[in-house]
Amino acid sequence: MSTRRNFILGTIAAVGGLTVGWGLMPVRQRLMPSVLPAVAPGQVAFNGWVSLGTDGTVTVFMAKSEMGQGIHTGLAMLLADELDADWAQVRTAYTGIDPIYNNIATTVDGLPFHPDDEGAIKHFAGRMTAKVMREFGVMMTGGSSSMKDLWMPMRQAGASVRAMLVGAAADLWGVPAGEITVAGGQIGHASGRKAGFGELVQAAAKRPVPTDVSLKADSAFTLIGKPLQRLDGPIKSDGRAGFGIDVVRPGMLYASVLMCPTLGGKVKSFDAGKAAGLQGVKKVIAVAGHHGGTGGVAVIADNPWRAMKALEQVQVSWDEGAAAGVSSADIFARLAATLDSGKGHAFRSVGDADGAMAVAAKKLSAEYRAPYLAHAALEPMNCTVQIRDGRATAWVSTQTPDLARRAVAKATGLDADKVDIQVQYLGGGFGRRLDVDFIGQAAAIAMAADGAPVQTLWSREQDMTHDFYRPATLARFEAGFDAQGRLTVWRNLSAGQAIVPAVLGRIFDLPAVGPDKTTSEGAFDQPYEFAAARIAHEATVEPVPVGFWRSVGHSHQAFFKECFMDEVAGFAGQDPMAFRAGLLQRHPRHLKVLQRAAELGAWGSPLPIDGEGGKRGRGIALHESFGSIVAQVAEVTVSRDKRIRVDRVICVIDCGRAVNPNLIRQQAESSVVFGLSAALYGEITIDKGQVKQTNFHDYPVLRMSDAPVVETEIIASTAWPEGVGEPMVPPVAAAVANAVFVATGQRLRSLPLKLA
Repeated sequence: MSTRRNFILGTIAAVGGLTVGWGLMPVRQRLMPSVLPAVAPGQVAFNGWVSLGTDGTVTVFMAKSEMGQGIHTGLAMLLADELDADWAQVRTAYTGIDPIYNNIATTVDGLPFHPDDEGAIKHFAGRMTAKVMREFGVMMTGGSSSMKDLWMPMRQAGASVRAMLVGAAADLWGVPAGEITVAGGQIGHASGRKAGFGELVQAAAKRPVPTDVSLKADSAFTLIGKPLQRLDGPIKSDGRAGFGIDVVRPGMLYASVLMCPTLGGKVKSFDAGKAAGLQGVKKVIAVAGHHGGTGGVAVIADNPWRAMKALEQVQVSWDEGAAAGVSSADIFARLAATLDSGKGHAFRSVGDADGAMAVAAKKLSAEYRAPYLAHAALEPMNCTVQIRDGRATAWVSTQTPDLARRAVAKATGLDADKVDIQVQYLGGGFGRRLDVDFIGQAAAIAMAADGAPVQTLWSREQDMTHDFYRPATLARFEAGFDAQGRLTVWRNLSAGQAIVPAVLGRIFDLPAVGPDKTTSEGAFDQPYEFAAARIAHEATVEPVPVGFWRSVGHSHQAFFKECFMDEVAGFAGQDPMAFRAGLLQRHPRHLKVLQRAAELGAWGSPLPIDGEGGKRGRGIALHESFGSIVAQVAEVTVSRDKRIRVDRVICVIDCGRAVNPNLIRQQAESSVVFGLSAALYGEITIDKGQVKQTNFHDYPVLRMSDAPVVETEIIASTAWPEGVGEPMVPPVAAAVANAVFVATGQRLRSLPLKLA
């Protein structure tokens, strides 16, 4: 979405009053919101991130959505460590909506600069971006940015409250604050005096909030760096966790929706005669497409089954709109024509690539393609909305609470301050719940319910066929070599839809400004040291709605780039790992990750023979995304009937400081499974503007019986923590494809991977 990428460029242009002097000032505080969070009796909110209870409990307020990545546990560790809290007493709760919770890191990282760029322009743009996002940005969970974004605010919030507790104890006992000790939720003094946090809450809350606090040295951490178990583990194991689909309100009604099969279409007319007379049916209404969504009809009934069955009786005539004649084949033909005629926007230029290619003694070229992909979150889109007494409340699984509030306000005509968003756990997000089409739709449906709460729930089929898809992309590569077979030039041009302009239009009614980094990320922003290179993208326009899919442009560009890198190594007569290492001489962190993955994966040694006569191979891939460096080695068996089975994946990651190694390893396994689902099976095809895949029978995900062993190693680091939720997805497809080539001699250049 816009906050993930170049939205900031347009925002800065719009805020004409920004000055250089203002830009040089630090980002405004992120500790105290305009209104402190609401708390239960016996709890006291000290700042926007934490409250303490008289019973000793510590409640850490979460501005990030929990969708299985474990971020609530990781962030709570930051605050609890600086507070010196008793981990057994730590709880979490969602915050309200306030600018201090705006996501700054993801937009700064989304600026279209190469990671190696340390110039003044990049630093100034980053500072300005951070300041603008603090004031005018979006509260969101995405871009693998949560830990990086709140690394300092959470720690500062904990240290601030610790200082207030110490000050209260010092005053109460008449001793210098420097003599007070804090550990495990207990305040102590050498005189023998002790007090739990709960005993000092009221006195501490009366003290002024410190404006400058000292943070712990690394050696003093007691929680950070430990593989603690997840806080949400027990309630997700026994069913107490509340997801959006679990919401139940007194007097609640249920809505089932049928949207136009053609993307972007709308209702021309409908006959609700049969449906309206069925038991339990309250209303049958037409609903417009909201925020880029597709129009349709909705049945409101007293239970979900009756709503779904009644919907089958509604006769609808559709206005199919602009997408009616669109097919996947036509889209790829247009992408090819675009590559034939365009040069694209160059996101990276090194030397004279065209000149170097013209004099190259040898040349290698290849074309790669990736299809549209659906998010396919296991919890389908849903939202519960109640509109009563001039106010609206929405209970929803969302990655963007403030955009959700805007969507409800727009659909109902209410002011945003009359809308309350109750964020629930997310049964999968992967970027789909950054969009708010289903929320605006649910609010519009609730308008017809006469004050009753209505839960709008999409069927799996509606979810699959009305997504905001990962863009289909085509990429062409050229490599030039000198007479000795050494690589002298690298050229890459890709074509596909741009996500940011689409999101800017459907959510903010804004035009895009500048190139969309997501189109070429994973291609241009890599560490390889080319003597000459040009890496570009040509943005295209199609009536197929596109959105942010887990790891965004990296998800397909890594496959393209790392597979062609293997091709280039082979053409040069070199080992793929050694060839990569030769292009990383000024990037020691990347080189270390690559070499460690090769070591753990026994690179260069033969694989055991498959007892059933299958062919085996080992492949490698290296990729940087969201600030983290990942190398993966995949071991693959190709059966006699040409089925690809991934047996083992070695995953090495340098993500800066590992706040919780347990969570990182969980995300590695999640990423490999998610990435393999796309690599081996994922494909959305369009025919006459309609998505052909409808459920998991024709859009499969990796089953447990086919899941590989995943072995993860985390490179020790004291650097600022970087992304984890997405960086381990991009290399998987390439590592597998490269392994398949070793096993079979077939170079697979199209996703999903299928042997001829």
